[in-house]
Formats: sequence, structure tokens, C-alpha cells
Amino acid sequence: MANDGTTAATDGTATGSGDTARSLELLWGGGERPSRGPKPGLTLDRIVTAAVAVADAEGLSAVSMRRLSTELGTGTMSLYRYVPGKAELLDLMLDRVLGEPLPAPREEAAEAAGTDRTDATGPGAPDWRAAVDTMARSYLDNLRRHPWLLKINQARTVLGPSALRGLELALGGLRGMGLRDPELIGVIITVNSFVEGLARTQADAAEAVRQTGLSDEEFWDRQRPYLERAMLSGAYPMMATMAEDTFSADFDHFEFGLRRLIAGFEALVRERAEAGTTA
Repeated sequence: MANDGTTAATDGTATGSGDTARSLELLWGGGERPSRGPKPGLTLDRIVTAAVAVADAEGLSAVSMRRLSTELGTGTMSLYRYVPGKAELLDLMLDRVLGEPLPAPREEAAEAAGTDRTDATGPGAPDWRAAVDTMARSYLDNLRRHPWLLKINQARTVLGPSALRGLELALGGLRGMGLRDPELIGVIITVNSFVEGLARTQADAAEAVRQTGLSDEEFWDRQRPYLERAMLSGAYPMMATMAEDTFSADFDHFEFGLRRLIAGFEALVRERAEAGTTA
């Protein structure tokens, strides 16, 4: 356990692992400290907002009670009247950003999926294809705005009202699929896992550039002579016959993967509708 109360894993991820009861009190409105003592105008909301801003700009490691006290122009001990420590603060930060509202489903999402805005599973039901598209794009945008989320172990997130509101919005958009409740959660997990994997790859690539000072082009140019000899050796016949643009940065892996996910879900929904085995 780090000295700030968070728990760091060997892979660099972290989890709050603080006082769950206190985090829940703070998240659900029962734990705000009275104004007695701290600098006037200091609130839990201001503290969380400042913490998220620091994490967005400099990474999660830059967030500390001392740093926040400087940002907010108050004494460090004043912060502890509102939140016990960084572990509990992390729970509040997660709820803040995970609950960022989903926008309305995009019109072009329905067009890309080859469908209209009304789902066949019921009159007036939202187009779940557009909802999946919107959910994926919104989560990717969220991870890009808050890259520190990729460093957080969210397997046991302390759920607050904002995170639940985000989940409620996501489920509402998927209700037209006609799947069982565990399957709807499965859809969300599948989409989020796909997005997280792609976002992590992009973040890792950017971090590699920062750490080494080498651009992607420079990195691969250094390997080119060795790879060309390997391809000519005959030991890798499949790779040797691949097209020149196989690894082109112009190929949109997000669009490709998302379209395939939606097509797979659509096949399941159609199968259930034909069999009459909807939820």
C-alpha cells in the first residue's frame, strides 16, 4: 500500500482501497463535513474538481493532499475535514468522471449500422445500435480526456450516484435489444473492454514516445533492416506476403472493431427474436 492510502499493483494500476463506508457516505451525500474550521468556500466538490484537473494534466501520481491544498489555497489539514485521504478521494474522482453524461445517440451511428432509428424489437424503442455506437465513442472520449482512468483497477469500484446514472443511461439505450439483464451487462462489458484495450494501446504508444524520444516512424525504421531480412528468410511466409499497407496508421481499428461488435450483437438479437426467446 502506498503511503497515501491507495494500493498500487505490480503492473502500475491502482485502486482506492480506503474506507469504503466513508467513501459511500461522501458519494451519497451523507459525509460532507460542516464548514466549521476549513477556509470559507472550500467544498468537497471543489476538492474533487481540483483533483481531477491535476490528474488530467499531470497524471494520478501528481495528486496529493499537499498538492491540492496548494491548488485550492488552503492548508492541507483543511482538506482532511472533507475527505480522509487520497484513497477515498480516488473513489470520488472515479464517480465524477465515470458519470459524465452520455450524449444522445448519433444519427450517423444508425446510418453506419445500416438501420433506421426505430428498433424492430418494439415500437418506439430506442435504436440500440446507435446506443452502442454512442456508448463506445463516449467512453473512448472519456478515456482520452482522463487517461489516468486506464491506471485504475475498476474491478471493485465504489459506485456513487454519478456512475449509476451513467449505467442507467447506457441500459436505457440498450433495452430495445430484448436480451436478458445479465446479457445487457455483458454487452456493456464487451464494448467497454474493447474500447479500453484500444485506448490503452494508444496511451502506451504515446507514453513510449515520451519516454524514449523516438517517434513511431523512427522506432520502426530502426527495425526495418532486420525485419526485411526476416521476411526474405522464408521463415515467415504468411507475414512476408502481407500487403504493404497492412500496418498502416490510416486503418481505423476502432471503426472496424465497433462495426464488427454491433454486427455480432445484431445477429444475437435477430436469433432471439426469431426464436421468440427475448427477455
